[in-house]
Formats: sequence, structure tokens, C-alpha cells
Amino acid sequence: MTVLVRRPEDSEWEDWRDLRLRMLADTPEAFAETLAAARGHDAAEWRFRVRRSGAPGSLTVVGVEEATGRWVGTMGAYTDPVEGLYLVSVFVDPAHRGGDLADRLLAEVLAWARTRPGASGITLHVHERNLRAQAFYRRWGFVENGVRVPYVLDTTAEELEMVLQFASDPRS
Repeated sequence: MTVLVRRPEDSEWEDWRDLRLRMLADTPEAFAETLAAARGHDAAEWRFRVRRSGAPGSLTVVGVEEATGRWVGTMGAYTDPVEGLYLVSVFVDPAHRGGDLADRLLAEVLAWARTRPGASGITLHVHERNLRAQAFYRRWGFVENGVRVPYVLDTTAEELEMVLQFASDPRS
């Protein structure tokens, strides 16, 4: 099945909402929001979220099954004004895991991230028990930097901080 990787459009807030709810149901420890809280958001909040995903300094891409139009993955990045680029909202539907969709999503985000002025790398936080995600990030060259932060929904657990440094351009 062909999956297209593209940016979401503002009008697609219902697809955004449906994917987010599936994300939270499938991998609750991977996100800083509960499924119950997300179910309580109104249409205005979902519209805001999809608009925010394309704000300056941010990028979100989605994987969309060409035949059905069903959203089956997403990945995003945003620029923190002090700390730099962060990789966020990483999800691939279970039916599409093990293929190339996660790689395609990350390649798209990293291509964008490398064009950001002053960007020397990108950071992410991953739950200490999410070994599948940690292995994926390591395969792409992310390394733990020793920083651990409390997981916001359960402060007895931690998230590992991982960083991918961009190669410097020898012409600069």
C-alpha cells in the first residue's frame, strides 16, 4: 500500500484529531497528554493544533495511505527559542511499523531541520521504557547526552534526552 508523506492542511483537523487519539491509545507513554484529556478538546483546539504544526520554525509531516486517505503516521519538529530544534509527536500506525514509513518521516523532518538557520542538531525526549523508539533513533545516529527529565504524566518515570548533531559544512 502506497503511503504519501506530506504536510497537513488546516482543513484536515479531523484527521489530525483522529490520528492523535489513535497515537495516545496505542502508545500512551510516548506523549505528554492523556487520551482522556485529548478526547475533551473541542474543534477549535484541534484546528489550532493543526495550524500550529505549520507555524514558522515548526514542521509536521503525516503519512497518508494513498488509496484510503487514512493518516497512518506523523512526525514533527519545532524550534525552542533558547534550546533549539526538538523532534516531537513521532508515531507510526502498528499496521505500518517495520516498513520504511518511520524512516521517510524522519528523513523529511531532518532535511527541513538541517536548513534552519544556526541549527547544529536536533534533540528529542523518549520514555525510558520505549526501547523500540530508542533503537530507531540510535539507528539514525541520535545519542543519549546524559540528560534525564521527569516524564510529565508520571514523575516516577523519566525520559531520556537524545541528540543528533548535524555534520558541519566544511565550506563554512
